[in-house]
Amino acid sequence: MAREILKAAKSASNVIAVHKVKSSNIHSRSGYYLKFHSRQKYTLQSTGIWERVRRFLSIDPNRSTGVPLNAQYRLPTPGALPPLSYDDPVTVPAGDIADNPYWKRDIRRSYPKLSTVSQADSVGLLTVGSQAAPKDDILQIGEAGEKQLISIKQQGEERGLAGLFEKDKKGIQGVLKANGLPPKPCNMNPSGSKYQLDHDHGYPNAYVDLFPRNVS
Repeated sequence: MAREILKAAKSASNVIAVHKVKSSNIHSRSGYYLKFHSRQKYTLQSTGIWERVRRFLSIDPNRSTGVPLNAQYRLPTPGALPPLSYDDPVTVPAGDIADNPYWKRDIRRSYPKLSTVSQADSVGLLTVGSQAAPKDDILQIGEAGEKQLISIKQQGEERGLAGLFEKDKKGIQGVLKANGLPPKPCNMNPSGSKYQLDHDHGYPNAYVDLFPRNVS
């Protein structure tokens, strides 16, 4: 029994480890080159009889152990290289640190937020209009326009929409639609297909009693 174990260990010691085998070319008799590739693993592997035992007991013998080689693990060590010997590639504007905090670039936590409009903003929009549709007959140009916007904002913060309606009752007429109704929400997809239910998947137009009862 001891001789068989020694013989098996001697034969297993001649086996080349899996992580040391590299691809090579073999010249055949027919003159063609046969090229074969074997897996090269950068992990620690057992050798000798333990390698045979591992390959016999494992489900996938060619699977890596996952333990990295000591000579290649974290080499060079972090912080070993001088900082001026390597130029870190920078992408602009994401890599620019000026006025670019992380919370602005954190897309994972960039949740949707509700936007609110105060009464002061509403007073300004109703008085002088918006940037897309300004009221040129009311909004002044230059420094006078800046002072006008500041005064309108202050009045809106102090009195709100009630003060605007007391001063100008017809100021909201340009925003309201026919019959004094507010504007409808804009349709972002006017050409989109509308979902319609047919008789097979929806309810019929008229009520149908599936279980009629005879009333005597």
